[in-house]
Amino acid sequence: MSFERYKRQILMDDFGENGQKKLLDSTVTVVGVGGLGTVVSQYLAAAGVGTLKLIDYQEVELSNLNRQILHFEKDVGIQKVNSAKEKLESLNSDINIEIYPEKLKKDHIENSDVIIDCLDNFKARYLLNSFSNKYKIPLVHGAIEDLRGQVTTIIPDETPCIECIFKLKDDEENKSFPVIGVTPGVIGSIQASEAIKLITGIGAPLKNKLLSINMRTNDYFTFNIKKNPECKICGGLND
Repeated sequence: MSFERYKRQILMDDFGENGQKKLLDSTVTVVGVGGLGTVVSQYLAAAGVGTLKLIDYQEVELSNLNRQILHFEKDVGIQKVNSAKEKLESLNSDINIEIYPEKLKKDHIENSDVIIDCLDNFKARYLLNSFSNKYKIPLVHGAIEDLRGQVTTIIPDETPCIECIFKLKDDEENKSFPVIGVTPGVIGSIQASEAIKLITGIGAPLKNKLLSINMRTNDYFTFNIKKNPECKICGGLND
């Protein structure tokens, strides 16, 4: 395989051909192929992640098109994973795209190097979080609303998990929320960079940190976060 298409990232001193080989040998699972997932998968495909697994049971709707940039008008009514696979294979024919047009199962994330949370509800995130902890697979969390978003990187046995950080009430779920299309563009790009850093070992991922961005005010905050020792998922791991 020629590295010509990747030569600009190979030029990075701490990346090089070794970093590119690590990407090409890696498997990343993207859970949710909506606003965040279309951005994440596009950048990871362009970077040369060898295998991308896409999980989403929903079909493309017209109201998705302000932010879900891999889906076009012609795709309305078809499965999101099929729409995304078509575009990603056109972007990079060197990589393998696996699609799962169904709800999340543990089988989807086994043997992954990194999982990326591109979901839109915490019930599904809690399930994904439990799989990440059980199989000891790093999880990059992202969430968006309006012109705000957040990212953190969860490493089982080393960092707090999603249930440590976020506790939502039942009535906070299953609500449609407003969002401008640029918001998942920003947050998804950061999630993709976190995955690349985890795989290649370059830079410092957001371990034990939560990045919060408010683009209305251009405020960027990084919070230190700690695990909950009583967490039913990861409690006691860092004692």
